[in-house]
Amino acid sequence: MDPQADTVVLPPVRPAEESPSAAAGEQPPPAEPPTKPPEKSAEKPPPSGGGGRARTIVRSIGELLITMGVVVLLFVVYELYVTNLMSAELQREASASLEQEWENERQLRADLADGQAFARLYIPAFGADYDFTIQQGVDSDTLEIGPGHYRETAMPGEPGNVGVAGHRVGKGAPFNDLDLLGSCDAIVVETLDSFFVYRVLPMEDELADWPTGKGSDPKCAGVPTLRNPEGPTGSAYDETVGRRIVLPGRGDAVAPVPYKPAGTLPDASQAALLTLTTCHPQFSDRERLIIHSVLTNQYAKEPGATYLDLLKKIGEA
Repeated sequence: MDPQADTVVLPPVRPAEESPSAAAGEQPPPAEPPTKPPEKSAEKPPPSGGGGRARTIVRSIGELLITMGVVVLLFVVYELYVTNLMSAELQREASASLEQEWENERQLRADLADGQAFARLYIPAFGADYDFTIQQGVDSDTLEIGPGHYRETAMPGEPGNVGVAGHRVGKGAPFNDLDLLGSCDAIVVETLDSFFVYRVLPMEDELADWPTGKGSDPKCAGVPTLRNPEGPTGSAYDETVGRRIVLPGRGDAVAPVPYKPAGTLPDASQAALLTLTTCHPQFSDRERLIIHSVLTNQYAKEPGATYLDLLKKIGEA
């Protein structure tokens, strides 16, 4: 500081350096405008509530139908396969028990309990391995084991009508192919001491020319039409033919004289019949399929003799 000066001298201010372009007299480039943020796209309004509800309802119905289809499929599998396996096991047990009783030579009792096996049923037309025990009774538990005997009907070999019922679908289905039986086809019942051979009666359309038609076949020997107006039975069997389809209420199909009231004929005059009954058509119980057959032969069981030996004897081997 100069003591003589009356002012404070500040350091000189240097002018800013000019850029070469400014020195040359050029104008600087204009500044870029600020970048604007991107504009948001307009949002679409949500769909109306009516369409969404309709889709939900359709989807729910579809899921329900699929569930019902799965349930039906499982039921069919159960009825056609699972119940067959269960019945096969019950049938094996019944067969083993019956064989044990026969080996002990136990006589047939009149007071059989429901579900108790007392005989065997064979149908050669269904193969040599077709073999089911016959149980007493026709309740649902008994029929799961195999064919059941109508308690109030005749016993094998007796005059009158031996009534036997069986399932056609599931639960072993012993009578699945019953509709395939024709006139004169054999149905064999084995008991402790005998084989009883029944043969299917003539069909409705075979009656007129039975003696000269199919009735002349050696296999049909002893198979009558049961039509003999002048004989002791008269017209009592005029409704009895080899195969009939009836309503479920026709319990008289297994009457001593089929479709006739009790007492129509005395016991001594009654034919010895075997009647098989099952549901008709398959997978339905709307009607009943009835097969009527008549006893043509009885063979005492010889020691060591088998069912296969019998087939040769009756010409069914």
